[in-house]
Amino acid sequence: MAAALISIRTEGDKIEIVNQLLLPHITEYIPIDSVEEAHDAIKTMKIRGAPAIASLASLSFSQCFTRALRQNPLPDYFASPEALKAHVQPILDYLYTARPTAVNLGNATRRLTKKLEDLSAVTQDTRAIVKDLIVEGKLIADEDVGRNKAMAKWGGDWLINRVQPSSPKTLNVLTVCNTGSLATSGYGTALGLITYLHEVGQLDKAYFTQTTPYHQGSRLTALELKTLQIPNVMICDTMVGSLFQHYPIHAVAVGADRIAKNGDTANKIGTYNAAVLAARHNIPFIVVAPISTVDLDTESGAQIPIEQRPPLEACLVRGVVYPSENGKVEQAQVMITPTDLEGIYNPSFDVTPADLITAIVTEKGVAVKKEGEKTFDLTPIV
Repeated sequence: MAAALISIRTEGDKIEIVNQLLLPHITEYIPIDSVEEAHDAIKTMKIRGAPAIASLASLSFSQCFTRALRQNPLPDYFASPEALKAHVQPILDYLYTARPTAVNLGNATRRLTKKLEDLSAVTQDTRAIVKDLIVEGKLIADEDVGRNKAMAKWGGDWLINRVQPSSPKTLNVLTVCNTGSLATSGYGTALGLITYLHEVGQLDKAYFTQTTPYHQGSRLTALELKTLQIPNVMICDTMVGSLFQHYPIHAVAVGADRIAKNGDTANKIGTYNAAVLAARHNIPFIVVAPISTVDLDTESGAQIPIEQRPPLEACLVRGVVYPSENGKVEQAQVMITPTDLEGIYNPSFDVTPADLITAIVTEKGVAVKKEGEKTFDLTPIV
């Protein structure tokens, strides 16, 4: 199988990310040399996907303090654990503000805060504390690939066992947005499930929505599936119902930016539409996400903050200039709407109620609702 795309590259304390705004036509890696640059990359969606942004935030945090340890003399905040905490916590709080809906980012910053608190309680050696924080930040990113492969296998095997007794053919699976290696540190969540099905010879075709207005499907998922040589079909977001009417679709697999305690799930805008239509056609709807996406402190989807993107983003498309006059790949960004629109509604996410979800998969297993229940008990898989 072809090598997957990589969203984040590291070497020593150097970090580079692929600028996803330019994909699929231009592959450009840009350096991240500060927490400010990491914040900007996350906020402007040069990097996106809940696991990937948590990884970048954690890596940039480790980078910052790796470089601080090299300073001679050490910065003043190394004077005491209290001074260190006073310096570190605002950095973590700042990183969290980049994209607040994605709970992975909050979990990463809280994990580093707790590590700082625990270390400060047992030692006054600030240099040792910082070294352990650096390790923890890198660990947050490193853990992602292994758990993605675990959840992909859990979900893939569950789906095969559910579908194949009544349909011995290979499976067709629809996904929304981009949940592959570009959205994570590697392999992917929902797209990882599709990749797993392909690897074990159980996938016929992967279908994916364009996922407007940012086109993460038609730009990024399309590129990943092509790179992995997985048979695929793109559809417009408004074609989901038609697809279900005319083609055998065996499941919808999506990722998540936050899963509430009851199973309500926030994911890329358009996910709720697909869930409603899947329920109408009795198609299993599967959410695949790491444990870090489950927010047990949020009782239901009603409490999940929904990020509103800048209105202008819904009016613009970016693409390659074709044909290019000089033969080089050139990109242009154009407005496709009237310039004097009265209003623009542009939420980045919607919430799919738990009663529309068939299964929720993490690296620990698969949760389904009890007979007659409309919500999930997620405790066995977190």
